[in-house]
Amino acid sequence: MAARKPFGGMTINFGSVSDSTLGEVFGNGKLAPSEMTKKIWAFIKRKGLMG
Repeated sequence: MAARKPFGGMTINFGSVSDSTLGEVFGNGKLAPSEMTKKIWAFIKRKGLMG
């Protein structure tokens, strides 16, 4: 059986991102895991990292 591609074939590459810190992505306050996920996806979409 062939190995499945992650996320249905979608890949994400953070290699081209060198100007962001975790504080810039998540902020400095406390976050629930669901809010962290939303912020990660917003960052990925904003930087055009989906391939």
